[in-house]
Amino acid sequence: MKDKFYNYIQNLQDTITSKLEEIDGEAKFHEDIWERPEGGGGRTRVIENGNVFEKGGVNISGVHGALPKAMQSYFNVGDVDFFACGLSLVLHPKSPMVPTVHANWRYFEMYDKDGKVVDRWFGGGQDLTPYYLYEEDAKHFHNVCKTSCDKHNPDFYRVYKKKCDEYFYNAHRGEGRGVGGLFFDYCKANETMTIENWYDFVTEVGNSFLEAYVPIVEQRKGQKYTDDHKNWQEIRRGRYVEFNLVHDKGTLFGLKTNGRIESILMSLPPRVQWRYNHNPKPGSEEEKLVKVLKKPVEWQ
Repeated sequence: MKDKFYNYIQNLQDTITSKLEEIDGEAKFHEDIWERPEGGGGRTRVIENGNVFEKGGVNISGVHGALPKAMQSYFNVGDVDFFACGLSLVLHPKSPMVPTVHANWRYFEMYDKDGKVVDRWFGGGQDLTPYYLYEEDAKHFHNVCKTSCDKHNPDFYRVYKKKCDEYFYNAHRGEGRGVGGLFFDYCKANETMTIENWYDFVTEVGNSFLEAYVPIVEQRKGQKYTDDHKNWQEIRRGRYVEFNLVHDKGTLFGLKTNGRIESILMSLPPRVQWRYNHNPKPGSEEEKLVKVLKKPVEWQ
């Protein structure tokens, strides 16, 4: 399964980066091939200062070795080896009218000292972080998510949408990072889903990413905006940074397993503001967004 999924994310990375370069029309992805001293490596692709994308990355990795002690307690396991692979992407558009997007699809295995697989699971999801709320965009994104889920289980969208709202939440701010999407983890074989069934589901979601995001970019990228709009975007980006550095499990795992720091922190936007006690004006479009972030919306 690990070879099958790693081959899948290699091909998906090619598909996604090719389409994003086409949309941007100017910038190209810069590629870094890297190795992890303890085992494995990855292929990082970053785009910067384009017509559409101010900064973004579409990264794949496959790492293995002894699970660090700091992560043994996290997973509540003993001295085991691990293999983890996945594709992770974040795109920060130049225009504040175009939302930031994040997606991740991953596979994990644990082994005893005889090399026997003792646990394995899939995880991932995709979520949208707008700076100005266009309800039709949120509905489109969630509709694609729901369609992908419904092909495998009619309960998946409801369950994983709720998990997304709960996970991508800045508890110290009392607000969501964005308008959500899907989040699933520890997807293991059970009485209703084999590991092959989980592979089919996760790849279904991965294959849906461009359908979920590209129409929104095409719709919004040409809209005019002001310096005030840009300032608001950078203030909201600060909340994005706070989540990634304070709460995100993927960032923690990368740092604790001696991952490549440039790839781990690729998700951070290039320009950010933190203003003291900043609040949007009552009745403004900015306040409209914040109200939605305070209480998750059922977009479907």
